[in-house]
Amino acid sequence: MIKNSLPGNSFMTGAVILLSGGLDSAVTLYYAKNRGYKLTALIFDYNQRHKKEMDSAVRIARLNNLKFYVIKIELDWAKSSLTDKRIKVPINRSIESKGIPLTYVSGRNIIFLSYAASLAESIGAKSIFIGAHIQDYSGYPDCRPQFLKGFEKTLGEGLKNKGIKIVAPLLNKNKKEIIQLGLKLKVPFEYTWSCYNGNKKPCLKCDSCRFRIGAFEELGMKDPLLR
Repeated sequence: MIKNSLPGNSFMTGAVILLSGGLDSAVTLYYAKNRGYKLTALIFDYNQRHKKEMDSAVRIARLNNLKFYVIKIELDWAKSSLTDKRIKVPINRSIESKGIPLTYVSGRNIIFLSYAASLAESIGAKSIFIGAHIQDYSGYPDCRPQFLKGFEKTLGEGLKNKGIKIVAPLLNKNKKEIIQLGLKLKVPFEYTWSCYNGNKKPCLKCDSCRFRIGAFEELGMKDPLLR
């Protein structure tokens, strides 16, 4: 069962978190930390266009005194605008857009969760935290609840140690609700990075920028990266 809420009595329970450096993974980290989990972070370098997110991930991990691993993998075959600079990052897509966007990286969460499962089993952790959420459902098949549930079942069949859970606390939240939760948890949003383009400042045009900026505006706030 994929959990989007947890019991309060989890003090110092070991867990692995997939930490991208983006807004969603940062809120997930602070959520798990607030519940008392002792986290180990996995940060992935897959030659993504927006490598700046890795710097954010490392900074947030260090800020929280987490042990972390930066994993270098090659996905040269992926036909994604995040890994192939010949493909332009799409702009002006609406939240309601159908179909899988060019920013989809084939099998990314399958790969990331496989590494997380290996780490979790090795250190005796019983939970893997991931920042997947409802706003990604239509575009990214590896963020859907049925995928996460199926993968958790696969872990039960393929690992020596049984009972490792995939925990997605943001699963039923949109971007506005995620930011609201992050504000309560005192997430340093100024240290996060969401833009798909690898520039010094957010491009303001890609999906990730617009959804993030729009959510802050809905809350009557300015994205701290734009101040």
